[in-house]
Amino acid sequence: MLLQEIIRQIESVAPLSLQESYDNAGLLTGDPRKEITAALVTLDVTEAVIAEALAHHCELIISHHPLIFKGIKRLTGSNEVERTVLAAIKNDLAIYAVHTNLDNVPNGVNGRICEKLQLQHCRILAPMGNQLSKLVTFVPEANADQVRNALFAAGAGVIGHYDQCSFNASGFGTFRGDEASDPYVGKPGILHQEAEVRLEVIVPRPLQGGVTRALLEAHPYEEVAYDFIALENVHPHLGAGMIGELPAPVEENLFLNRLKEIFDIPFLKHTRLSGQPFTKVAVCGGSGSFLLGRAIREGATLFLSADFKYHDYFEADGKIVVADIGHYESEQFTKEVLREIVLKKFPTFAVRLSEVKTNPVFYL
Repeated sequence: MLLQEIIRQIESVAPLSLQESYDNAGLLTGDPRKEITAALVTLDVTEAVIAEALAHHCELIISHHPLIFKGIKRLTGSNEVERTVLAAIKNDLAIYAVHTNLDNVPNGVNGRICEKLQLQHCRILAPMGNQLSKLVTFVPEANADQVRNALFAAGAGVIGHYDQCSFNASGFGTFRGDEASDPYVGKPGILHQEAEVRLEVIVPRPLQGGVTRALLEAHPYEEVAYDFIALENVHPHLGAGMIGELPAPVEENLFLNRLKEIFDIPFLKHTRLSGQPFTKVAVCGGSGSFLLGRAIREGATLFLSADFKYHDYFEADGKIVVADIGHYESEQFTKEVLREIVLKKFPTFAVRLSEVKTNPVFYL
């Protein structure tokens, strides 16, 4: 199949618009029109991963971390990133990264961690702002149901746990077409008055393009009047980190040892224990120290993440237990997520999980 078909499927789950401003997710090397027969999924792209992809005849590497993250001014092979980029280009290997956009969806990196921990009633820890807009349009009364249903089918009208939400107000619109017009109602050159419905629905920013297409296809008018108005509401289903509840309270040492087994880690860094069982757990794959205050405010008894600095541990202040399990370790199950995203749409496509352990941290 074409590479762009795989990209389209990935971005339907983790749209590029959800990546953080500092990120560089997306297609990094390769032609989206190229035919692909097999893909290798990895956490990082290294020279060893390139060699693995070539050995298994994979034309595409899907990674979590972008190979090209900082600016590259020259490609001379002076470091591993440059050598890896050169190897990919020389061997016509496409590289596609799904990074913070996969962190910010509930069925992504953090959702998989919650599954591994068997957490219940999970929700986004820090919902994103600037991700919702309100679509306002005007439809003839006779066509209101048709247009409304088309917008719902495109993903509009979802508020929290409710769908098919809309506001409708009756009124009338006026218009007069010129000689080149072909009005749905009325006649060119004659002022027409039509009973209309003012229709309003909430639209997530990643769906705005599809909702617009659905509106224009379903609306009967030759010229459709509509507005998208940015909203200050946060999106409850998009954002950083997640928080959930354990099925039953678990003694601290028992649960911390369980973490070592689940994430296959020899050592576990953590703050002082409280002496109380864990009941509510917040998680963030990768570097999550920026969410510590939020985890405390949301009542988590344990915050699982990585890359905490020395002074970050003091901020726990006895209000929460911080477990730093390591960056690679916290995101190791992301490969499973990426593989499942592709196979959900293309169940017979060859997707291989990389066997190269790219963790740059070693333990003695």
